[in-house]
Amino acid sequence: MAGVMESVDQRTQLVGQNRLELLLFRLQGEQIYGINVFKVKEVLQCPKLTHLPKSSAVVRGVAHIRGGTIPILDLSLATGNPPLGDIQDHFVIITEYNIRIQGFLVSGVERIINMNWEDIQPPPKGTGHEHYLTAVTKYNDQLVEIIDVEKILAEVSPMNEDVSEELITEEIAAQAPNLQIMIADDSKIARKQITKTLEKIGFSVVAFNDGKEAWDHLKSLVDQGIRPSDRYPVLISDIEMPEMDGYTLTAEIRNNPQLNDMYIVLHTSLSGVFNKAMVSKVGADDFLAKFQPDMLAQVVIERITNLGVKVPIDVEEALKS
Repeated sequence: MAGVMESVDQRTQLVGQNRLELLLFRLQGEQIYGINVFKVKEVLQCPKLTHLPKSSAVVRGVAHIRGGTIPILDLSLATGNPPLGDIQDHFVIITEYNIRIQGFLVSGVERIINMNWEDIQPPPKGTGHEHYLTAVTKYNDQLVEIIDVEKILAEVSPMNEDVSEELITEEIAAQAPNLQIMIADDSKIARKQITKTLEKIGFSVVAFNDGKEAWDHLKSLVDQGIRPSDRYPVLISDIEMPEMDGYTLTAEIRNNPQLNDMYIVLHTSLSGVFNKAMVSKVGADDFLAKFQPDMLAQVVIERITNLGVKVPIDVEEALKS
């Protein structure tokens, strides 16, 4: 256990190509779960918790760690399972998501493994819409479930999806209904948040579940003789996605002469200098930490404004006929 804790900080510096490292942990029973090491700040024995009156049942209390007060969420309870007992014998994974720091109570931490995003798959079809999985993979012939933390956080503390009215000028309100924004994100709740924000401005949204789906769609447009940048003035992509991550998607687009003029915004719950460096390295146009509706709106609006009125090809044809 000490080895796992000591290596977490070092491993968050990993810069790979379509690769990630997962911290494996358990909640109840033998099932193994995983969380991207990039989101982990620290792993520690569960500290003394202070109960917060009227807080969500998922929040087992707050802990005072390194001069700050951090909410500790029971990850078992949050995913619809019984709460973890004897918390003093359990562990807390301190994470940073969506510009917030929180701890996740787990029963045990296993090890860190290095994976290729191509080996990370979407949840099996037929699992329904209420599950808390964003992806699955296998390690030593065991199924590893990767939890959709953004969904859990949205349920515990719903985020504002409204856009400030002053950002939506008459010009943008007039242009938006004719424009499509493309998004790629493996989190159902993140796709919903982004879509609601952009639709409130008036844009229509074309959403894909991961980088591979988005890449296949872009290639199909090229095969039809359509330049994707003419259809989508902005592509908003998550970084962490199964099969093809956002960095690789961006790099593939930049290496394709028929796609390389696309305007790409990497939109992720990851944060810090590491991401800004990687954004520059792979050639994205902008980076935005989740989830800030006004900032998301502003990035898209500024792009549309700088670009001028640009109507997608299919809309132009409809107007001519």
